[in-house]
Amino acid sequence: MLATPEVRPAVSKDSGYDQHIGQVRELFRDCQGNVVRVQEELAARYNITIPYQSLTWLIRKYQLRVPAQKRAGRYHFEPGAEMQHDTSPHRFKIGDRLLTAQCAGLTLAYSRRLFIQYYPRFTRFECKTFLTEAMAYMQGACNRCVIDNTSVIVSHGVGADASFAPEMEAFARNYGVHFWAHRINDPNRKARIERPFDYVEGNFLAGRTFTDWHDLNLQARQWCDQVANHKPKRILGMSPTEAWLMEMPSLQPLPKVLPPVYLAQQRTVDIEGYVHLDTNRYSVPDTLIGKNVEVLKYWQRVVIYHGRTIVAEHDRELLARDKRITTPGHHRPLTRKQAHQGISMEEQTLTGQDESLDRYVAELKKKARGRGIVKLRRLLDLKRTYPSAPFRKAVAEALHYGLYDLARLEKMILKHTGGDFFEL
Repeated sequence: MLATPEVRPAVSKDSGYDQHIGQVRELFRDCQGNVVRVQEELAARYNITIPYQSLTWLIRKYQLRVPAQKRAGRYHFEPGAEMQHDTSPHRFKIGDRLLTAQCAGLTLAYSRRLFIQYYPRFTRFECKTFLTEAMAYMQGACNRCVIDNTSVIVSHGVGADASFAPEMEAFARNYGVHFWAHRINDPNRKARIERPFDYVEGNFLAGRTFTDWHDLNLQARQWCDQVANHKPKRILGMSPTEAWLMEMPSLQPLPKVLPPVYLAQQRTVDIEGYVHLDTNRYSVPDTLIGKNVEVLKYWQRVVIYHGRTIVAEHDRELLARDKRITTPGHHRPLTRKQAHQGISMEEQTLTGQDESLDRYVAELKKKARGRGIVKLRRLLDLKRTYPSAPFRKAVAEALHYGLYDLARLEKMILKHTGGDFFEL
């Protein structure tokens, strides 16, 4: 019978290089993980020579490159205790344009009920807009809202030392909510909202087309109702919607009237009758050119006030840039008033008093350039300068002989004036 070899327990292998682990750890950090540079710096700084294979073995033994993994735990949440909020950049197409936008998500930690919406950018205005819609979708709110250390909500500090922007704190107080930021590099603290983002990219965005931002967010809401919150979860033993029905009595009720979310800005109407907002232009009545107006930017519309009066209201443009949105009736047609239309003042003064003078004016206009303003003005001067009888007599003779030279007409007037009125 063959003897069974003895099996010895594995022991940790020691080496004489273990005594240099302090220098190796320091240089490994300074050299950003480059083992070749660590070997060179050991020899240059400390006159220590370690073969490359022994050096890499030492790094693996003390787990300098990959930190030791710690045992994972689980978070347990009571109904209505916590909700979690985060954003993630996603790429998708609206029409033919490939865009990158922020997917904002909120989930209830107990029931895992999810709500998502997309925004071109995510500032405090979009954050308040999203949280208002999300809490309305949940038909209530949790007292604690866990976030990361985003500057949208946090003004300074991180983790337990974070201070939140007064604007966001005032918004949260309306719903009885307070924000709570987890510590740095601890995304697992809000894993309830971190994990669904991959599901959103792989399920909701896959194979879907969108016409505009409103269509995108409408489909996102429908997907939350029909897919994300309708599908049973093994860890819950039910769907998030069913768990949410159990959690609803523990949620804080919303205000009877939800405060509207808007951003107020002052603008001066430009020379073309528009106000500028987010690279686009919105029309106002052209009687307000050069005047100051107040622009209220809501998520879906733009309302413009002059004093306490609403002077314009537009659908907010989210997809285009440098676009002009014009309401019919705001701007009168830019038609230049023509200076040479109708009967001139000179003709109106000369005509309508004497038939011969009317015929003479008509013939004079035919032989003059344009409307004959220069000729008519000269004729009017003659009429005003000389007595009426000699003037009309001279005009009748000139008309009879076809004389339309006003210099000769003046001589004829003088001839009649001298013979009838003066002793020459």
